[in-house]
Amino acid sequence: MDGVIKRRSLCAIVSCFLLFLLAYNSSTVFYVQVPVPGNSSPEISSFLTENVARKSRKLVSLSTSAKLSSSVIYAVKEETPLVKPNTQLIISRKNPNLVGFTYDSVAYQPRRRRKKKPLVKVLPSGDRINVFSMRMKEFFGSKSSNSSCKFRFFMTWISSIESFGERELFAVESLFKAHPNGCLVIMSTSMDSPRGMQALNPFLEKGLRVTAISPDFMYLFKNTIAQAWIDNLMKGNIDPGEVSLGQNLSNLLRLGLLYKFGGIYLDTDVIVLKSFGKLRNVIGAQTIDVETRNWSRLNNAVMIFDKRHPLLYKFIEEFALTFDGNKWGHNGPYLVSRVVSRVRGRDGYNFTVLPPMAFYPVDWNRIGSLFLGPRNETQSKWLLLKLQQIQSGSLAVHLWNKQSRELEVEEGSIIQHIMSDCCVFCNSYSSKL
Repeated sequence: MDGVIKRRSLCAIVSCFLLFLLAYNSSTVFYVQVPVPGNSSPEISSFLTENVARKSRKLVSLSTSAKLSSSVIYAVKEETPLVKPNTQLIISRKNPNLVGFTYDSVAYQPRRRRKKKPLVKVLPSGDRINVFSMRMKEFFGSKSSNSSCKFRFFMTWISSIESFGERELFAVESLFKAHPNGCLVIMSTSMDSPRGMQALNPFLEKGLRVTAISPDFMYLFKNTIAQAWIDNLMKGNIDPGEVSLGQNLSNLLRLGLLYKFGGIYLDTDVIVLKSFGKLRNVIGAQTIDVETRNWSRLNNAVMIFDKRHPLLYKFIEEFALTFDGNKWGHNGPYLVSRVVSRVRGRDGYNFTVLPPMAFYPVDWNRIGSLFLGPRNETQSKWLLLKLQQIQSGSLAVHLWNKQSRELEVEEGSIIQHIMSDCCVFCNSYSSKL
């Protein structure tokens, strides 16, 4: 009997020991298989390692599991950017009062709360010397010496200095061919440099007055409603949208220049044919209604206005109050069209809307016809008639930027004739404009 009891006791002890081992092993296996939450967000964790490695093979290297979290975040940033352009518009490096705009592509970010970075940075003010104002006054000169600057022209250039090519230089040529006693300021940070002035040096050697100056937005829009808009942009409180921020800032800049100084604004792809000497407070229609013969859309590529004209203030006000960075033209041609349609006929707004023939004799979708040479006798007659029509009825021709940038200037084309009539350096033609 005692032997039986001892065997049962031994079996019980062994059983308890085995149960203990089983329980221990089970807890260990369970512990290993339970996923431990990491620091990354649920969205990041949901991406499978093998998928990220496959999609971002050229971008990331998953060397250790310790680097998985940061590597996955990097891969997502590179693989799923939004379509917003990577734009940088550094307005000034020289003037401590100027505004520097930077706009990087927006990439995927986890849902962690991050401190909002401002879109625009105001550079330190230093001694608060308004370099922009001083340079503008020096260039245009005092009233006593203003006879050498009969016309004030403005252009804006938001791209790199390498992009300022033959087309832009010929636009400047045509301006001075029609206005040899005019003055041109190109508002541009890239052109406001030794290389930029070197590109303009041939004009200076001929005694023509042209310069490039980095713009000061805060100075231009002081005491206007756009001042608050710029301030909000600097703080990152305004969504720049999908359209190029530089393009929209150019739309605003031209309004501020004319409002502050008065004069003539031209896009850098506008070829001037005749003097603007008789024009005052003018904007041009781009299209007209075929039935009513009234304008249906205006354009802001050419504008001529007195200093502090009330219509310009309305344009600036409309920009600040209705800015939309996701609609092309909303802050440019459509803006001036909206405002003019509201204020026309009101007292105090004295301005003229010129017909399309004045500045836009050919619409954007037909601009290519001006670059073609004659193919046959019929086309040769058409080209001659169209050329005569433009020469007699137009003050300028807008080339519609990208719509014609890659087109060849063919022999006998309308553009070739215009170039020969409007050139200053007539021995430096190119097959492209």
